[in-house]
Amino acid sequence: MGKAKSLKDKLYGAAVLKMSFRLRGDETSPAFRYVYPGVLRDLELDDEKVEQYIEENRESVEKAARGSTPEQGPR
Repeated sequence: MGKAKSLKDKLYGAAVLKMSFRLRGDETSPAFRYVYPGVLRDLELDDEKVEQYIEENRESVEKAARGSTPEQGPR
């Protein structure tokens, strides 16, 4: 069994997923509407917290969603 992810790691992952769809204009797509709620459920997060994380870390989240990794990760 792997190490449990921290809340910041969970938020970062969900935020990057959501931003990747947002940047493509696909937040209303069936794929997003199917995948994202499952990710929130599995990570025990809610969309409000993910949106707050995006607002507080927009640059690193957008960079990762575009395919570039942030220099210091999700911390």
